Amino acid sequence: MYSLLRPLFFQLDAEKAHHAGLAALNTAYKLGLIPLIARPHAGKPVEIMGIHFPNAVGLAAGLDKNGAYIDALAALGFGFIEIGTVTPRPQPGNPKPRLFRIPEAQAIINRMGFNNDGVEQLIRNVKNASYRGVLGINIGKNFDTPIERAAEDYLTCLTAVYPYASYVTVNISSPNTKNLRDLQSADALSDLLGKLKAEQTRLANQHGRYVPIALKIAPDLNDEQLADIAQQLKQHRFDAVIATNTTLSRRGVSKFAHGNETGGLSGTPIRLTATRIVTRLANMLAGEVPIIGVGGIMHGQHAQEKINAGADLIQIYTGLIYRGPALIRECVQALK
Repeated sequence: MYSLLRPLFFQLDAEKAHHAGLAALNTAYKLGLIPLIARPHAGKPVEIMGIHFPNAVGLAAGLDKNGAYIDALAALGFGFIEIGTVTPRPQPGNPKPRLFRIPEAQAIINRMGFNNDGVEQLIRNVKNASYRGVLGINIGKNFDTPIERAAEDYLTCLTAVYPYASYVTVNISSPNTKNLRDLQSADALSDLLGKLKAEQTRLANQHGRYVPIALKIAPDLNDEQLADIAQQLKQHRFDAVIATNTTLSRRGVSKFAHGNETGGLSGTPIRLTATRIVTRLANMLAGEVPIIGVGGIMHGQHAQEKINAGADLIQIYTGLIYRGPALIRECVQALK
């Protein structure tokens, strides 16, 4: 069915199609029509971070920023759902247009800028959802919070979402918030991770429940930077790392319409780069920190490629836009 609907969605502006697609999915869910769209497949369970994942295929953050479509998305057969990125205060994000499809390369460029309704609204949405599976909540900083005070925003979000999340992802790698990637530098990262782990300990004692924290990193890192991050992850006993976010590279898309738009590139052009980062991290971490692989997964064999490189779980987003729900089942089957 998605193959019939996709040409209609692709005639719309990308961001309008995004919202229309989610609204249509939600309507289908409420009417009990999801079986016509997707046929979930029992997968191979995975245990990492002290969490039981019914299968290794997850939804990456960014599709459902406010957690408004959790139940509908979960019905498609994901092993886990990640919502966000959410910030302490609501913010509109960058000016439109800010989302661009590049069909010739099965790619997307976005410069959304953490547009979201704020952490309080996200929590209301999570409370209203029926889903009781694995839920990741991705947190960030507001665009107008000075980078030297970024930790305050992350701690605010961590404290707010802690009771409702299966795990929390710290997003310091979006290219669309000014200076955000500076937090990946050694000193800034050490300070941030130390504060987050201290707050995690306090919250675990307060709630009587340990909620793991993952760090989401960029693909545009050299080996020295990656080694620094791996060392910090081990030193601060972080629970997982997500590799990777979108790239600033325009390799493979610059010759196409919208190929040189400002923002982060995702989809097929980032696949091999993201997989190389997973491979390097796996060697550097030596099994001490689990890896969630994401980037350019368009077929089941691409999911297996990430696992072979050292990932424990995988996530999809852009592939879902181009392939539809069939990609979820295909990846679950491939990994089973």
